[in-house]
Amino acid sequence: MAVIKAVCFDLDDTLLWDERSVSETFQEVCQKAEAATGIKAEQLEEAVRREARKLYESYDTFAFTKLIGINPFEGLWAKFDGGTQPEFRKLQQLVPAYRRDSWYQALLSFGVDDAKLAEELGELFAAERRARPYTYGETFKVLNELKGKVKLLLLTNGCPSLQQEKLDGVPELVPYFDEVIISGSFGRGKPDVSIFRHALELLGTAPEETIMVGDKLTTDIKGALAAGITSVWINRDGKTKDDEIIPDYEIGHLSELFEIIHNRSAS
Repeated sequence: MAVIKAVCFDLDDTLLWDERSVSETFQEVCQKAEAATGIKAEQLEEAVRREARKLYESYDTFAFTKLIGINPFEGLWAKFDGGTQPEFRKLQQLVPAYRRDSWYQALLSFGVDDAKLAEELGELFAAERRARPYTYGETFKVLNELKGKVKLLLLTNGCPSLQQEKLDGVPELVPYFDEVIISGSFGRGKPDVSIFRHALELLGTAPEETIMVGDKLTTDIKGALAAGITSVWINRDGKTKDDEIIPDYEIGHLSELFEIIHNRSAS
C-alpha cells in the first residue's frame, strides 16, 4: 500500500461536537419556553425539529441546501450572508421568517398562538447556539500528533459564512490545516466526487496516499469511496451501519487513526 501523505477531516461531529451544541441549545431555549407556556421542553423540542424540517423542505431553496449540505437546524441560526450563489441571498431573506415560523408552528401545535414569543425564542436559539462551540476531547491531541507528519485538509459542507463562524468560535483549529474547503464556496458538497478531487488537487496527493475521516456515511464516506480515497468512519456512538456504504475503516475514537496510518504505510 502507498504511504499516507495526507488526511482530510470533516468538521461537524468529527472535530467539532455539533450535536452537543445543538442539543444543549434546544434544551436551554425549550426550558425557557416551558416556563412561559407550560409546554414540556422535550415535547416542544420534538415539535420544533419537526416543523423546522417541514418548512425547510417546502422552500424552493431546498434542492440547493441539499446540494451544498446545509441542514434545517443550521438554518435556525445561520445568517447566510456569505457565498456568491444567488440561493444564499434567498436564504438570507428567508431565515428571519423561518426561525419565527418554526417556533410559532411548534407552539401552535400545543394550542399556544403567540407570534411574539415565537420570534423571541427563534432569536434566543440563534444566540444560544453561537455561545456553544465545542470540540471533542481528542481533537487537538490528534491534530498535534499529525501536524508536520502529513498534510491536513478540512473538508466541510455548509454555507461559507456559517462554517467560517463555527471556525472563528474555535480560532486555534484552522492553523493546523494546509487547506480548508467549504462546500458553499466550492459550489458542490460532499458526497459529490468533484469536491474530493478538488481536495486531492490542492493537496497534491494521489487518492491512495490520502485518508478521509468523517462521521457521515452518506457524505464523507460515500464521496471518499467514489474518489478512491481511503475512508475512515468515526462512529463514536454506535450508529447503525449501511449495507450499501461500507467504509474502509470504522473507528470510535480519532486516536485510532494512528494505527491505520502506520499499518498502511508499513504494508
